[in-house]
Amino acid sequence: MLEYIDSIIQWYNEYIGGYLILFILVPTGIFFTFKFRFLHITGFWHAIKIVAGRYDKKGEAGDVSHFKALSTALASTVGTGNIVGVALAIYYGGPGAMFWIWVTGFLGMMLKLVECTLALKYRKINPDGSVSGGPMYYMEIGLKEKLGKFAKILAVIFAFAAILCSFGTGNMAQSNSMSEVLLSNYGIPTLVSGLVITALVFLIIVGGIKRISDVASKIVPFMAVFYFVASLVVLITFANKLPHALYLVVHDAFTGTAATGGFLGSTFIMTMVWGVRRGLFSNESGQGSAPIAHAAAKTEYPLREGLVSSIEPFVDTLVICTLTAMVVIVTGAWELGADYKGVRMTVKAFELGLDGIGIGFLAKHVVAGGLLMFAFTTVIGWSYYGTRATQYIFGDKAIKPYYYVYTLFVFLGAIWGLDMVWHFVDMVITFMTIPNLIALLLLTPVMKKEIDSYFIAKKNNFK
Repeated sequence: MLEYIDSIIQWYNEYIGGYLILFILVPTGIFFTFKFRFLHITGFWHAIKIVAGRYDKKGEAGDVSHFKALSTALASTVGTGNIVGVALAIYYGGPGAMFWIWVTGFLGMMLKLVECTLALKYRKINPDGSVSGGPMYYMEIGLKEKLGKFAKILAVIFAFAAILCSFGTGNMAQSNSMSEVLLSNYGIPTLVSGLVITALVFLIIVGGIKRISDVASKIVPFMAVFYFVASLVVLITFANKLPHALYLVVHDAFTGTAATGGFLGSTFIMTMVWGVRRGLFSNESGQGSAPIAHAAAKTEYPLREGLVSSIEPFVDTLVICTLTAMVVIVTGAWELGADYKGVRMTVKAFELGLDGIGIGFLAKHVVAGGLLMFAFTTVIGWSYYGTRATQYIFGDKAIKPYYYVYTLFVFLGAIWGLDMVWHFVDMVITFMTIPNLIALLLLTPVMKKEIDSYFIAKKNNFK
């Protein structure tokens, strides 16, 4: 039965979902990039100042600071996609897939800026003072005049998709990779690791956004620096191969990669599809997940948090994913065939890289440590997204039951096979992304007004 379901999911991903994402996500990102004059680049330094707290004021509505909102969103995006997803993209699409991951990341900075700005504008302040926000609110409220009753229907479709996606993108894919790396590196049975991970996740997520953001703001900076340093050691060791690696990425992005040894080989379109697909999984730009976290930020200016959110794809995709890809390519791990697929390819790459300075034995600990931190924070971050989507459809009474179901899927992901989990993930991502991109395009005039009003206020020193 599971094999039959998996075959249907694969058919959808191969012939419908993958192409829908490719031909909607990239053009939408290009449209906003030119429409708003590369604001994600020109406003980048201003965004850094906002995160640093330069414009913070006491008494602003919201649950968490700009830094904690960014940390929570980064916790949810910097995960398995950065280590396993990149390796899978290169396995199936060749080095050129990384070029399209870059494209997705660059355009994603703009997409995230737009969706998170709108999430702040249309967020809802609950009776207890907490905040609920995200695409379901800007769909229902922002599109009411244009779409009438269908605005609410679109919002509900998105919220259902977000619940499904919380079980896949932010849950099963992460616990599956954690249990796999613990099994392959340390021989810990998936049943045992699944139970332990599930228990830890449950203890944290019942504390809500404030506990999640507290944990995320402590772990995210540490895990990013840890992985960055380890990757840098490998890249310095193989510095002479970096130019050729970059050549492969750019050249193969448009030509595909010929089959080499056990490598599957790819055509141009496969390279592009895998790059965009894994890029979206990694940074979630346009998917509509991050706006749910950013909507909780303490600020009176929606665009301010939108600018902060643009930092997220930069860190996630243009920095961390690039590090993984370069380590995999310069060490030659990407050419080793089917025995080194997913996380095993990344482990082997670090092993080959660190062998150059006599510490190859640390490779499995580097990858395991990075993956466990990345994936665990993604699981707890995505629980908040699913909680808000559940609350939107079913009300507060459904939040506790959702916690139980969510933690059950953490366990199922840990014990299920790798391929089926990732097939499910690729499918449910499209269910969120397509309705969200439609809403963003329809709300373009609103976004334009927000940008104009913000920079008028900035010119007047926000008086």
